[in-house]
Order: sequence, then structure tokens, then C-alpha cells
Amino acid sequence: MVGYNTQNLDVIQSSYICNSCSLLLREPVQLIDCGHRMCQSCVSEQSGNKITCADCGEQTTQEKLLIDRGFKNDMQSLSIICSFCSWTGILKTYQSHLDQNHSNPTCDSCDQKFNSVNDLDRHKLFSCEKTTVVCPLKQCGCEEMVLRLRLAEHYISDQHQIVLAKFVRQMNSILSTNIGNHSLISCYQRTDIDANELEKISRTMNILSDDIKILADELERLAIERDQIHNKLQSFIQESTILKKSIEEQKTCIDGITLNEERTEQDLSSLEQNLNTMNLNSYDGTFIWKITNVEEKIVAARSRTQTSIYSSPFYSSPTGYKMCLRLYLNGDGNAQNTHISLFFVLMRGEYDAILTFPFCFKVIFCLYDQTDQQKHIIDSFRPDIRSNSFQRPRSDMNIASGIPKFAPLTIFQQENNPYVRNDIMFIKVIIDFDNTPKPILPYVFNLSPGLTTQIQQTMIRQQIEKREQEQQVLNSSTMNIETDQSITMKGIQEFRQ
Repeated sequence: MVGYNTQNLDVIQSSYICNSCSLLLREPVQLIDCGHRMCQSCVSEQSGNKITCADCGEQTTQEKLLIDRGFKNDMQSLSIICSFCSWTGILKTYQSHLDQNHSNPTCDSCDQKFNSVNDLDRHKLFSCEKTTVVCPLKQCGCEEMVLRLRLAEHYISDQHQIVLAKFVRQMNSILSTNIGNHSLISCYQRTDIDANELEKISRTMNILSDDIKILADELERLAIERDQIHNKLQSFIQESTILKKSIEEQKTCIDGITLNEERTEQDLSSLEQNLNTMNLNSYDGTFIWKITNVEEKIVAARSRTQTSIYSSPFYSSPTGYKMCLRLYLNGDGNAQNTHISLFFVLMRGEYDAILTFPFCFKVIFCLYDQTDQQKHIIDSFRPDIRSNSFQRPRSDMNIASGIPKFAPLTIFQQENNPYVRNDIMFIKVIIDFDNTPKPILPYVFNLSPGLTTQIQQTMIRQQIEKREQEQQVLNSSTMNIETDQSITMKGIQEFRQ
């Protein structure tokens, strides 16, 4: 055990403080030869028959130790402030307070728990590596406060070595002076050290003095090298500052170049996108939409991850209406899960200010049969000019309008689905400015898309004229037959009369 630790140790009379553990005396023992007192537990720490006083260095034999009960009784009325809390009282009741309120204290330096306050105090005094302690040479001028685990590093520091060298020189000088002339006998009497032991100490001190001188010279040399290194370091720091500034300037320049490159890349990307759009766009009122990854898009539509997809824009003419298609592969509204829904979307264009609104032209859709049978799915609708969908667009897109039940979903479940091949489908839209007759639409969509629009339109007109002529011939033949039948019936009637 060690002494009592309190918050008010610094105001308690020094005679009540153990000169070994520097705490309030616990079970005080008096050393008869020098009169100083120590804790009984601190005395027990020393082995052998002689006890050395931590205050004056005087040695006392075990037989000359006095358990000072009277002094202990005097201490019982000392005012105490608990080292753990704000409790105040007298020493007599301090231990009871500690046992009742601080039975398992924790070290505030390393967070280790202990079974008693005394164990904690002992831990702090002797073993806690995270406790801040004073240098053993404090009285000699080294007042550094360091963690106990850093003491070894502190002992080899310049500051400590200089104080140690000074202390050894002083001790050597004192010993040399005391040993000189005829003072050796009186020195023996004061210290109870025999001549051989004192001579050994003197030799040791001389050796230490030589070693310290060597160390001092080495320290001086190291100090010179340190100054040189410091000067070089300052030069390096200045160069580093200049270099850092230069790097920052270059970085700013590089950032500017990078920003310009990014802008250039964005401009190129935008230009490329515009060129691609121009290449894909149609400017004659017709558009073929190639839809890839159809199965993936159907799955996305069923899971409602992406219910619809948009085509790229197309135009009725280079300065005409801007339009696109919107496709629901799993249907929209009442057609959901039963049909695919195909819609027409009027978009805001650059030339809307000079175009006629509402948009009133018939829109024809065709889902291509990609086999030789060419059983295309064809349907059309006429715009409701009262609907907002066909007024002049005020935003990027108007509300889509078209055919909710364009084609049944069952066609995609067929084993040899003719409308989706290699996971691709084609949808064509025609803005019908000429009111193309419905019977001729299969012929229109059977024409090869590889032909130019002008050639296709010529062939369509020729086909319309041909069918009109055939219809006229058919109508004329029908009239002749009806006339002949009328004459025949009249002759029969006259014959009967």
C-alpha cells in the first residue's frame, strides 16, 4: 500500500507527507536516526536490514524504526478533499468514504480498473505508462514533464544529458573537495561509508566525468551539425515554397486547359450528336423506327421500370412540323397487358411560328412483318383538332395521342413471331398529306424502303391511277351488263304479251 491521495495535498503540512511516495502518510513510521517519517508500506518496499530515508539519505536499521501511533492520532483530524469527488471531511473517515463510494476506481490516464483506491494510487505512482511524471533530475534543473513510457527517450535528449553532465561534474567536484586534505575522516563520520567504498565511488565518478566530457563534446558536434542541417532545411523550405508556388501556377494553367478541353469535347459531342440526329432524322413526313433489344424493353415495360420509349424526332419537311413516336410495349391504360400502344407526339419546332395549327393531317402506322408474307399491321387515325395534343406546342412535347390498341401482345408470344426478328422490330409512320385511299395502304408499305421518297410517291400515284382505271372499267362493264339485262327482261315481257 501507499499513502492517501487527496486533492488538497499541496496545502497540507509537509511533515504529514511521506518522503517516499509523496502522499499523505498511511500508518506512519519514524526513522529514529534522522527523525523523518515514511508510510509503513513504503518502508516495507526496501529490502535488507537498513532503510534509506528518501528525504535525507540517512540509513536506519530495522531495529531503529518506530511505529508512530501518536503522530497517526494527530493526523486523524486533518481536513481532506477526496481525490475522486467533491467530498470533504477528516482523515479518520476518509477510508470509509473511499470504500463506500470508490470501490472500483478507474485510472484517468489509461482507463484501467482497480479493486481499491490504494491499488490505483500505487499504479499511478509506479507503473502507469500514460501518467505524466516529473524528471528525476528536477532538483538539478531538468523540469521536463513527460509520460512515463517516454522517460527512456527523455533520458537521451539534449536537455536531460546537459543537466546530467552538469550534475555529475558538481558531484565529482564535491567529492574531490571533501576527500582532499584531512576532511575525509569527517566525511566518513557523516556518511558511515568506509574508505574502500568511497574510493570506489570516486573512481566511478572520475570515469563518469570522462564519459560525460566525451558526451558533451559529441553533443557540441551534433549541435553544430544540427545547425548546419537547420540552415539547409531552411534553404530547402524556401526552394520548396517557390516550387510549390510554381506548381500551383502550372496547376491553374493546366486546370484552365483541362476546362477548355472539356468544353471542346462537349462541343464536339454536341456537334456529333447533332450530325447523328441529322443523319437519322427524316424530313419528308415519313419515318422508320428501328427498335433494338425488344425483349429487354418488354421486360422493363412489364416491371414498370420503363413503361414507354420515344423515337428520335422526324419532320414533315425541312421547315415543317417536328414529331416523334411513343411506344408502350406492354400497353397503356385500358390496353395494359393486352396490346401494344402506339402514339404520335407533336413537338416544339423551330418553324412553328409560320406553320398552321391545329395539326390536322391523317397519321398512318405500320408494324412490319419481316418475313416474305408481308402481313404488316397497319392502322391510322385522324387528329381531333379540338384536342390540346394537336395545338401549337408550348413545351418540348404535347400530350401523346394515337392508337392504344395498336396490336395484340399475343403476336409477340408466337413461336415464329414475324414482327420481331433478331430482337429487332420496325415501325413506320406516314403523315398522309394526300389522303391516300385505305385499300392501297398494303401496297404502300410493301414498297422497298430502299427506294427514294420521290420514286415511292410516283409508284403510289401510278398504282392509284391504275386502280381507278380498273374501277372505271369495272363500273362500265357492270353498267353494260345491267343495261343488257334490262333489255332482255323487256323483250321477254313483250313476248309474253
